[in-house]
Amino acid sequence: MAQQETEQQVDEVNDGYVVDTEDCEARELAHRERGTARPITVVGNPVLHRECKDVTEFDDKLASLIDDMFASQKAAEGVGLAANQIGVDLKVFVYDCPDDEGVRHTGVVINPKLVELPASQRVLDDSNEGCLSVPTAYASLARPDYAEVTGQDAQGNPIKVRGTGYFARCLQHETDHLYGYLYIDRLSKRDRKDALRQMEEGTPRYETVPNA
Repeated sequence: MAQQETEQQVDEVNDGYVVDTEDCEARELAHRERGTARPITVVGNPVLHRECKDVTEFDDKLASLIDDMFASQKAAEGVGLAANQIGVDLKVFVYDCPDDEGVRHTGVVINPKLVELPASQRVLDDSNEGCLSVPTAYASLARPDYAEVTGQDAQGNPIKVRGTGYFARCLQHETDHLYGYLYIDRLSKRDRKDALRQMEEGTPRYETVPNA
């Protein structure tokens, strides 16, 4: 989404939600220093338009992918990145994102599933949204201002992540990616066309993968 060490820790006192607000700078830097930035796939690349595969092996290869994702996210100046955005067909996303109170959240979620909120608990926020895979384009998109995601950490342990405001938008946006949806897929035809026009007229500030 557009804008180790101590991993996220699960707070058992806090209903099992990860504590992803501690040591953010050190954790993000450690991942980045081990990783290598990769170019970003853009809308039209097939890997972005289908559901990714579940992660079943929690090994060194996965750890290296996570490091590369943090490096790629930083190079592109993003706040969230899904594995298929660097061409990898696996359900993994990383994030380094503030919430509306300015609190920084940093972590990784593997095999994420968005918790559906009852309609009575949904408060929609129609702020602008952007995506590294739709570079230079932005559009207003209504999403719930609170989100919960369940999944696993890099070792395969079950985790839960929750967020409000901008961070809630990030969690929803990145989970969408891993099920084959870009944010522009949730726009009206007119707004989607406008976003693609913005992309055509703009110049990405980071390296992208040309579509065949």
